[in-house]
Amino acid sequence: MTNKITISANTASELALNFVRFLAQDDDRLNRFLALTGLDLGDVKSLVASSDKNFLGSLLDYALSDESLLIAFAANESIDPATIARARLKLPGATAD
Repeated sequence: MTNKITISANTASELALNFVRFLAQDDDRLNRFLALTGLDLGDVKSLVASSDKNFLGSLLDYALSDESLLIAFAANESIDPATIARARLKLPGATAD
């Protein structure tokens, strides 16, 4: 796994958008996300289209909240799971902002 990617706000945003695509590839993952967040597919599409940075940060929070999901996503992206945690810090709402 690659661990040395530079993390910028743009990289973090791209990673969050990749996470949405990852969720959408599996109905169970997507439906669980929608159920837990209270969003519907239209909400998600609108927030993604607007590149809402707060939403993108919350996507990474969601990924980080479920270890098996985090590991699966990191493997899908060929990155270390810690990279996702570092990326989260680059978007609004992170606890270390």
